[in-house]
Amino acid sequence: MFGASFSFVIETEVSPAYFDDLLEFILRHHLLAHRETYRNAKRTSVGDEPSLSFTAVEPKGGGHLDAEMTIGQRVQVKMAPGEGTVPQEFLDQIRDDLIDAVQFFEEQLRGTTLYFAWLEGEKVVPEKPPQRRESFVQRLFSESMLWFFVVFIAANILLFAVLGPYAPVALVLLQFLMVLFSDRIIARTGDWRITRENPNVHLLQYQLPPQAGQGLPDKVREDQLLQIKKEIYESTLAVGNPVECETAGGALSRYGFECSPENMSTKTVNVYEIVKRAAEKFKLPVPLIVIANTILPNAAASGPSPSHGIVLITTGLLVQLEEDEILNVLGHEFSHLRRRDTLVLFGITSTEYLLRIYVFLPFILAFWFLYFIFALGAVFLVAKFLEARADLESAIVLGEPRVLAESLRKIGFRRLQLEKMPAFRVQEWIGWDPHPPIYFRVARLEKLGDPSKVRHPFLQSVKDNIQGFKEALLG
Repeated sequence: MFGASFSFVIETEVSPAYFDDLLEFILRHHLLAHRETYRNAKRTSVGDEPSLSFTAVEPKGGGHLDAEMTIGQRVQVKMAPGEGTVPQEFLDQIRDDLIDAVQFFEEQLRGTTLYFAWLEGEKVVPEKPPQRRESFVQRLFSESMLWFFVVFIAANILLFAVLGPYAPVALVLLQFLMVLFSDRIIARTGDWRITRENPNVHLLQYQLPPQAGQGLPDKVREDQLLQIKKEIYESTLAVGNPVECETAGGALSRYGFECSPENMSTKTVNVYEIVKRAAEKFKLPVPLIVIANTILPNAAASGPSPSHGIVLITTGLLVQLEEDEILNVLGHEFSHLRRRDTLVLFGITSTEYLLRIYVFLPFILAFWFLYFIFALGAVFLVAKFLEARADLESAIVLGEPRVLAESLRKIGFRRLQLEKMPAFRVQEWIGWDPHPPIYFRVARLEKLGDPSKVRHPFLQSVKDNIQGFKEALLG
């Protein structure tokens, strides 16, 4: 039960010009829309900072709590119990609801936001918008390369036509060679390479005023955005000036966007230093680091061994996450590198493929549909165990399970909303996705307690996945 004052922070991308709009959005679209839970909601202020106060009433007739949200550089939420006590589950629900409301507003705001990223001395390239997926090669070599193995083995029909019964062995050998050189292959798919000498990614977000932001895709063509980006770079980083309104405003104003400091936020992320910190924590060498300039938040690791590994990070991840969150996401990826999960999945998928061709083929000819459902389902189930172990090992090594949980909540925000439906949760468990459902990963990390007490991360992950699937089935 909850009976003491409690506070927490919600990190936000929202610029000062939109602070009032954020609180108004939460008031109208969340608090007033759920009057059965939220009462006495009203706008207030704490000093010079806008705030929002309300009372949350426990629906089962328990107690209630009084809350206040204040927004400055971050959203600060303070809760104090009123009469009676409320269950911890209710407190968690209120916290999750407020985080969701902030993320809904941020997602809405991204439609009227200009995003630019640069690496000093490197070619200025356009940002890939959220609706675009990663390149085909990046998708194949991500997720511990599981999709690479599945798609590659599916190509065996073509090789059979050329090599006959020797095709499966040739295919596996060719696949093994590509695994050995996967770090070099995926390095060519990124936009920039991060090094010790050139470690920083510079980011700019300009959240347009409401009137100027309407119809942004129609106002500015992609080639114009690239030209704005080039002009900002030439007047700032290229000549040693910081990115701010005084230096970037000229390029923006030439295309009809008047620069206001309240609408602009910038940051510089020392990506090399964050990756190095993760490597040191895992006692591994610093891998190749590649940046993909896409707004989609993501990170992936690949390579046959820690000494020949690569980490790919998107600029969207750098924009949406704080540095401690980026570190914990990288902890997940370093677990894959340390455990050589790429080679593990290669061994599993190759063994299944060779057994399918040379041992189980008569059975498959009669029951091919059932076999493929079972075999691929089993492969993806093992991949879910590995992904859950990577979450757990990041928490054990870095000691911040709740930070990783918040990172996953931000990255998988949209999917989390869908997973509130029980039927969708079951679908996520049985689907051909190497990751367990986001809701399961977040809840597991938040309830972890002391991660150092976990003795066998893989066995614990198997147990947790099975229990999570059972709970999803039971609703």
